Amino acid sequence: MTVITRFAPSPTGMLHIGGARTALFNYLFAKKHNGKFLLRIEDTDIARSTDAAKQAILDGMSWLGLTPDEPPMLQSTRIDRHRACAEEMLAKGAAFKCYATQDELQKRREEGEAARNAAKAADNEDSRTALLAEANALLAPFRSPWRDGAPAPSADASYTVRLRAPDDGERILNDSVQGRIQIQATELDDLILLRADGTPTYMLAVVVDDHDMGVTHIIRGDDHLRNAFRQIPIYEALGWDIPDFSHVPLIHGPDGAKLSKRHGALSTVAYRDMGYLPEAMNAYLLRLGWSHGDQEMFTMAEAIDAFSLIGIGKSPARMDFAKLGTVNAYFMRDAAETRLMDELIPFFASESTLTDEQRRRIRAALPTLKDRGETLIELAEAFSFLLIQRPITLNKKARKSLSVEGLDRLRGLRDLLHNANDWDSDCIANVIQSYCTAQDLSMGQVGQPLRAALTGGLPAPDIAPVLEWLGRDEAVGRIDDQIT
Repeated sequence: MTVITRFAPSPTGMLHIGGARTALFNYLFAKKHNGKFLLRIEDTDIARSTDAAKQAILDGMSWLGLTPDEPPMLQSTRIDRHRACAEEMLAKGAAFKCYATQDELQKRREEGEAARNAAKAADNEDSRTALLAEANALLAPFRSPWRDGAPAPSADASYTVRLRAPDDGERILNDSVQGRIQIQATELDDLILLRADGTPTYMLAVVVDDHDMGVTHIIRGDDHLRNAFRQIPIYEALGWDIPDFSHVPLIHGPDGAKLSKRHGALSTVAYRDMGYLPEAMNAYLLRLGWSHGDQEMFTMAEAIDAFSLIGIGKSPARMDFAKLGTVNAYFMRDAAETRLMDELIPFFASESTLTDEQRRRIRAALPTLKDRGETLIELAEAFSFLLIQRPITLNKKARKSLSVEGLDRLRGLRDLLHNANDWDSDCIANVIQSYCTAQDLSMGQVGQPLRAALTGGLPAPDIAPVLEWLGRDEAVGRIDDQIT
């Protein structure tokens, strides 16, 4: 058997990190078993589906490197196939025509709620018991009076097509994450397969598409756990093999509440725009609810090798931005510098006007500065001292360092730097140290005004590398701006 998994988002909203984690788990499981990972866009909700959301899903998947092994399937192109399967179940007697109207069903629910409220207000036990029994009957999963062949109310009456729910007994699901789960068949309703207008419902379309795509393992959020019990009877009615189900606990916010926008339930591509690397996002999402010994950081190859459903926990994971930042910093440090440079450049506010010389400075400083931040935005900020325009603006601390005494020391150092034999940090450090020795000055007495003249007071590392990255002309020019 070839293992086939799928990710099936609905383009009624953006791909958020919960969906991205589901896609990642499906991708890893398929690759672990040398199988196929497929993508299905469930766009049958025409009123709420948007092209923008569909594109955001594709962009997010592409950014994370979760490339499906076949072109994405659009569920909306398969409505005829869904309808044909419902007709097949009708012919087999596994489904039936139901003439209950939406108004009648709504009235049933309202009467049930009224009976429940009346039971709460009842002043004696007998009335309370009778009213609760009435409420429970009305609010129970709907079993249609037409399931056993009652005649249509009229020749032209509108109808839905419903699945005949299992009559009685226990229904058991052996879930690869949640374990053995059982419910009573009476908890299942006669679910609608085709609406009154002939369009298929989500429950029918999902099962038909998963079967036709050859899906062997369904890995999804545990908010779909109840749906498994409703979908399995469709497989049974059509005589199809039932896939292995794995229902993964959802991601919660740091406070334990359901993940929301205030916690970080943003579009996946929003994290790209916030300066996170895709490999860091994958590594972080992998550890949200999954573990493999004590290992914290995983490359994609390592994740594929290690992934198993056994490692998925049964409790909800909690979003932790501090941890995400730590993971991203690790992968920024580990990234090849050419690649990191390409990722970093878009995060400079002046990207469109960066000169070749400024790009050279960034590239030269990158090996030293790549650990200066947890996101690409923070990392780009660490290069600010290299990009400021002359004459640079001094902050208060820098102005204090450039006292008359400080400027005198810069004047003495300026020509020595200008005439240095080589322009690398070792040579520059020797020039500065020789000057300090000759003038009986400490490194701090010279380094502070020099740093102020070169950076304007912005954060920067050791002064010799700063001079090297700036280049001789720019460095001496910044000193000249202050001493002239």
